[in-house]
Order: sequence, then structure tokens, then C-alpha cells
Amino acid sequence: MDQEVFNITFLIIVLTSISSYQAIENPILKQKFLFRPTAIQERGEWLRFLTHGLIHADWMHLILNMYVLYIFGIKVEAEFIEIFGATEGLILYVLLYVLGLIASSIPSYLKHQGNSTYSALGASGAVSGILFAFIFFEPWKLLYLFFFVPLPALFLGIGYLWYSDYMAKQNRDNIGHDAHFWGGVFGFLFIVVIMLVNAPEYISEFLGKLYNGLLITNHMH
Repeated sequence: MDQEVFNITFLIIVLTSISSYQAIENPILKQKFLFRPTAIQERGEWLRFLTHGLIHADWMHLILNMYVLYIFGIKVEAEFIEIFGATEGLILYVLLYVLGLIASSIPSYLKHQGNSTYSALGASGAVSGILFAFIFFEPWKLLYLFFFVPLPALFLGIGYLWYSDYMAKQNRDNIGHDAHFWGGVFGFLFIVVIMLVNAPEYISEFLGKLYNGLLITNHMH
């Protein structure tokens, strides 16, 4: 089971790392893969909705995204396989990742269609979708903010969305906060929809976890 679960997440990490290395070393390739709304609109280069998730700005950008994908992706992939079986589970997991990458970029595409200087890259939107799928399965799992502040996954996710929305409105840096926000929203909605259609008992289980966790939190206070 573990061997089977590890494969797709690991494959995504390997492919993304190889293509990111190539783009870091080859500026021409990087330009071809970048997310550029004007190139998509004017020349119909729709593949840029996908290719930008295969490249990263530098090694730190790549390592951070792939580390988060590794930590949370293995758990989400395992849950999908357990619920839907190996074939359907892996297909749904890949769809979550790929559609998350596309969906997280649509707001930026609409916002910057006329801005020829705008470009973006990185798998952050897709990775955010995986993170929020993890939150569906483990809302009270303690995660460590900045590696030393323990917070339940649910609270960290809410804070992450708030921060991403706030920073997107501030527009003070070159980070794709819009993609982080909408990738997370898409990831959670995706898993809710597929569970409602295929396995509604997991919606009840999620709500039960929320209720029980809130009860425990209230008793602690």
C-alpha cells in the first residue's frame, strides 16, 4: 500500500524538479513555460496554464513547494486510494493537482489579460489544493507554523486564506497570493464535491470531526 501510495506524489516531485532545473539553467525554456496572460489571450498558448507549474524561480521556491507537496500529498493520495481504489483514486488525485493548478491561475489570467509585463511560475496553486484536501481529512492535525508554533490544520488553513487574500490586495511583493488563495479554495471544494457524489459518509465524518474538535477546544477553555 505504501509503495503504491508513494508513486504519483513522488513522480510529480521528480518531474517538477527536473523541469525546474532545466528552466533555471535555460532562460529560453523558462520564458516558454511562464504563465503569461497576454500570450495566452493573443496567441492561444493555453498550455501555459499547465507549464508554469513545472518551473520555479529558484531552488528555494522549488524546495519549499515540493516539501509541502511531499508532506501532505502522500496522505491525500493514500486517502483517495483507500476510498476510491487504486485506479480511480489516483486519477482523482491527479485531477485535484492539475485542475488546482489551472483553477488557481484563472483569477490572475482575468486580472492581467492586458498586462504584458505580468508573468508567474510555480506549483503553489496546485500544492495549496493538496494542502486543503489534507485539511478535509485531518482538520485537527497539529501543524507547525514557522516550524515551531503548533496549530490545528483547520486554523492554519483559515489563517492561510486570510493572509493570502490580504497580501493579494496589498500587491506589495512578487508572490502569487491569488494563486495560493484560489488553489486552496478549489482543493477544498473539489474534495467536498467528489465526496458528496461518491462517498457522502465522509462529509458526515468531516462534520463530526469538526464538532468533536470544537467540543474539546471549548472544554479546554
